[in-house]
Amino acid sequence: MNMKNNEKKGTIELDRHWHLATNDHEIALTELEYSLLRSYESFTRWMKECVVAASGFNMSANDCAILNLIAMRGRPKGITEIARLLNRDDNTNIQYTIRKLTQDKLVEKTSTDNRRKGVRYRVTSAGNKVVERFVALRRGLLIEMTETIRAMDDQLAGGSKILDIMTGMYDQGARIAATHRPSFDEED
Repeated sequence: MNMKNNEKKGTIELDRHWHLATNDHEIALTELEYSLLRSYESFTRWMKECVVAASGFNMSANDCAILNLIAMRGRPKGITEIARLLNRDDNTNIQYTIRKLTQDKLVEKTSTDNRRKGVRYRVTSAGNKVVERFVALRRGLLIEMTETIRAMDDQLAGGSKILDIMTGMYDQGARIAATHRPSFDEED
């Protein structure tokens, strides 16, 4: 293990160089990416446990996200809108989640109006109870913890801006990679 002794601080610094991180900028970006992966896993575990505690249903974090998104602003939403708001392109998986939520009687189809085409979904009264319990648990557990950190609101706002910027960069990078994807021979 490569370590560097920092005599001023009396600490040992880890060597953070590896194939994804060969200079300071790459190290910083890679550290962010791995923090993002770990945060995502913790976040989905949190959402799953909170919604299961709030509902008694065996729901995934994805189920919870879609249920809360449909409940957002009390306005029905279609598959395309849900996908756009979550920055997803896997409509089939969203449809599967909505089927599960419909079977559990947490969401239901709404009648279409003349302004919009396609099926839209709204939260049922049972779904609203689950959402309300989820919100109450979230407030009692997560919000109370985050409120105790000084300047947390500014840090959260700054973190959200960085993540939004990085989302755009990752999306653009993915488009470029998909556009210029080489074909590989099976022998390679």
